[in-house]
Amino acid sequence: MAQSYAIGIDVGGSSLKCGLVNEMGEVIYSFLFPLNNVLTEGEVIALINAAIRKCVEHAPAQVIGVGIGFPGIVDQNVVIGGADNLPGFENLDLGRIIAGSTSLNVVIDNDANMMGWGELIYGSAGNCTDVVFITVGTGIGGGLIINGKLYGGYKNRGTELGHITIQHGGTRCSCGSSGCFEAYASVAALINDYAELHGTDAEGITGKMIVDKYRANEVQAIEVMEKHFDYMATGIASFVNVFSPQKVVIGGGISESGDFYIEEIKRRVLEIAMPGTVQYTRIVAAKLGNQAGLLGCAARVFSKFK
Repeated sequence: MAQSYAIGIDVGGSSLKCGLVNEMGEVIYSFLFPLNNVLTEGEVIALINAAIRKCVEHAPAQVIGVGIGFPGIVDQNVVIGGADNLPGFENLDLGRIIAGSTSLNVVIDNDANMMGWGELIYGSAGNCTDVVFITVGTGIGGGLIINGKLYGGYKNRGTELGHITIQHGGTRCSCGSSGCFEAYASVAALINDYAELHGTDAEGITGKMIVDKYRANEVQAIEVMEKHFDYMATGIASFVNVFSPQKVVIGGGISESGDFYIEEIKRRVLEIAMPGTVQYTRIVAAKLGNQAGLLGCAARVFSKFK
């Protein structure tokens, strides 16, 4: 049987990550389109169309569709809103627009959902039916797979995993609420905690730098990393108690710090989650790195249209 291909486009705040992928999850061709100078919704759409054309030109055989991972709320290929770093995109039927300009099958979903699906099909969550995926970066995003299907709540408005409350009346969060998991366990929170301990501002401090100092036994780095592990475990234990997944998959650059990172979180989760709910749960690092979104987008095309 002839090989078929899918196009994956991961829309970020600063770039479009684009790729042509075969059914085995091999990225045949990929490139980035920067979005730094893009000022309008129309320009973003024009770039998405250009990226699709570029991928189609490089396809050795039939392209069966395009998957697009988009920040914010997406319901049935309509971008409802929440793509804070991009101009426009409120109640926009992006799926219809892209299908009309390319004559391809289109599936659009929240970017973290796409990453979670990528880990299910090609990454750390293979052969699972129930998975909690979280990605830890400037914020915390996530996706839920229940009974082998992505779950987003009614009209795909839910699974804002970074915004469960872990501290009543706590630190203000970027979402406008306070005490959120993201406000305590994100890399941005880790950097702020470290800067505060040193009495400096956060400029120039990175998560990688803190991890390196932690491994070199710097006292302040150990203090903030211990706090980070505790907060991560608090949020994850809550997800385990509710969903009892086969796997919790942790993505984002910091999850690639080394085995110690997952081990420290795992140890704490086992201490605080209910024994019954955590019995069959494994906590693992994501495998696909910064290609998770792109691969997840392509995987959704194969799942939906093959």
